[in-house]
Amino acid sequence: MSTDPEEPAPRRGRDWRGLFVDLAPLRTSPEFARLWAGSSVAQIGAQLTIVAVGLHIYELTRSTFAVSLVALWALGPMIVAGLVGGVLVDSFDRRRVALLTAIVAWTSIGTMTLIAFLGVSTTWPYYLLAAVNAASATIIGAARGAILPRLLSPQLLPAAAALNGITMGLAVTVGPALAGLLVAGVGFSWTYLVDAVLFSAAFLGILSLPPMVPAGAARAPVLASIAQSLSFLRRAPNVRATFVFDLIAMTLGTPRVVFPAAGALVLGGEAVTVGILTASFAVGSLLSSLLSGPLGRVRRQGRAVTLAIGAFGIFTALFGVVLLVTGAVVGPGGPDGVVMPALVLAGLALAGTGASDNVSAVFRTTILQAAAPDDVRGRMQGLFYVVVAGGPRVGDLVAGAAATLIALWAPALIGGILIAAIMAVLLRTWHGFQRYDALHPVP
Repeated sequence: MSTDPEEPAPRRGRDWRGLFVDLAPLRTSPEFARLWAGSSVAQIGAQLTIVAVGLHIYELTRSTFAVSLVALWALGPMIVAGLVGGVLVDSFDRRRVALLTAIVAWTSIGTMTLIAFLGVSTTWPYYLLAAVNAASATIIGAARGAILPRLLSPQLLPAAAALNGITMGLAVTVGPALAGLLVAGVGFSWTYLVDAVLFSAAFLGILSLPPMVPAGAARAPVLASIAQSLSFLRRAPNVRATFVFDLIAMTLGTPRVVFPAAGALVLGGEAVTVGILTASFAVGSLLSSLLSGPLGRVRRQGRAVTLAIGAFGIFTALFGVVLLVTGAVVGPGGPDGVVMPALVLAGLALAGTGASDNVSAVFRTTILQAAAPDDVRGRMQGLFYVVVAGGPRVGDLVAGAAATLIALWAPALIGGILIAAIMAVLLRTWHGFQRYDALHPVP
């Protein structure tokens, strides 16, 4: 992603070091540094438990459908938590909201650890506790997103978003791998206990924060407050665009549901291939965060979002091309017959989707935090998490239907082409968002 040549922003360095992630937020704000460090450790534990719960449910039921219910049980509470949690974040001291919610999350993890040690084999407590944990994480995320602009200047928000991208990239890469090793080595109960210990790091960052009472906090009834936030969204085209553009990408470009079939029927390698494909996306996201130095110099951040999502569509389509060509020309692989060139190309395409998605997320997060006024920032962050939670799940349904009705390659190839085409149209028609200026943020 490059800056527009007619509007360069000041550079902090002109050598190769300018390519790497900007660490200025960590140096400038000790509070942000502690919050980021604590969140980074806690996120690894969170990903560990997400994987461990799925494995645990499968061991108890031997049903893939039962495993899918973990996400289904969590979706409703996450949406409610995003809406109601945003109201809480805009009505009360944000530090206190984050702290109390973290206590709820830690209690749910501790309870899950306890019942696992007691050998409880009924599945509903695990579903319930996983849903409570997911809802708590949504509120904590909304609070943290509303807190960051109070800790950092607008110019440092892209760098902070990139640092958070590193957090998620490491968590998604390390957490599942650690979960597999721990479950195989010491069992589910000790794995949950490791998450409980890791999650305690989140408290260190939250406790170090000063009070964070939102500007002009108004404690209206919940429904009225949600209605106010939706009314603001109707009057805020740039903020609204961050949601709309992301929904387009996630609804049409989420082919992860075809990974198991791709590993079994096309690329070969089965579960190992699924792990490689999943990790490729995370590695691309992590690398783009590590090389995010130039992103802080981009002023036309709306245009950058559009181009990044367009690139996401192209890489998604390339993954579909790999599946199409491999299936039609090379023929299927098997458990021991991996089509290695195709797997490498598929991994590179998915790394590209992860990188471009992360670049889009950096700028969408920055626009949301900088342009939304402080008195509605928590509710906007809550809606952001509703979109993040709901979009990929809708995308899973779309991809599953396309794969079933057309072919395995269809969700990625057709969806990717549609995303790129839609972004090309929006680049020419959504003029206000394309002109959004990071130095003069307006909602």
